[in-house]
Formats: sequence, C-alpha cells, structure tokens
Amino acid sequence: MTGATLAVWILGPVLGLMTFLFIIRIVLTWYPQAELNRFPFNVVAWPTEPFLAPLRKIVPPLGGVDITPIIWVGICSFLREILLGQQGLLMMG
Repeated sequence: MTGATLAVWILGPVLGLMTFLFIIRIVLTWYPQAELNRFPFNVVAWPTEPFLAPLRKIVPPLGGVDITPIIWVGICSFLREILLGQQGLLMMG
C-alpha cells in the first residue's frame, strides 16, 4: 500500500465525517437552547469546536448567526474535492 493510497483511505472518511459533524452543528445553531456540554450534543461539539473557535475570532456572527460551521463545510468539501475528487491531487498518480 502506497502513501497516497493510505492518505486516501484516511482522508476520505475523516473529511466526510467532519463535513457531517459541521452540518449537524449548523442544525444545532437553530436550537440555541441545546446545551452543547451535555450528551448527545457534546459528541458533535467536542470534535468541531477546536475548528470553530479560532475562526469565530476572524468571522464574527452575522446578524446574531454563527456562520463558521458553514465556512468549515465549504473548506472540508473543497479539500475533499481537491485531494480526493476524480481529478484530485492524490488520485492522479
């Protein structure tokens, strides 16, 4: 197994899972009463918060709406397409 194949096997599921978690995080923004420190919400908050917190310092909420999960869905989708898509950098080789 080559390094590129190993990277594809690891990056594909990781980027897919992170995209899914950020989408759930977007849905959770619709429910401000959801306590992110309690189960089951902490299962989504724990892996996503380290990505969202630094970005919140750069991109403040717009109209009271936190858009950082939306930005991270775009970043994860972009990375997945650039690296693992049909013409992706790791697929051409």
